[in-house]
Amino acid sequence: MTTEQKREEDQLASSTPAVGINGIVEQYRKIKEHAETYPYVWASYIVVYGGFALWTTYRWRKLRKTEDRVRALQERLRKLVQPEESASSASSVGKVNSSAEKSSQSADKISKQ
Repeated sequence: MTTEQKREEDQLASSTPAVGINGIVEQYRKIKEHAETYPYVWASYIVVYGGFALWTTYRWRKLRKTEDRVRALQERLRKLVQPEESASSASSVGKVNSSAEKSSQSADKISKQ
């Protein structure tokens, strides 16, 4: 009979939501009692979820290091390409000027004839 009464009390306690500080204390007490009753279950939770956390941290840091390395390589590449771009743009401006002069000279020759 005592086990039935205890079950009924547990059902009543679980069916009515606890409010405020008393509810938090009651929830903590239940978790603590469960952890003391089943320590291997809680240890397995810690091992599994701790392992996930460690793996996630490892992958996150590796990703950050890779991103930093890529940024540094992009900056080096940008610095290497910049002088070539300025030189090629200067030569293309010179080509445009020379082609404009050629077309104006040919137009002068045509108008003189």
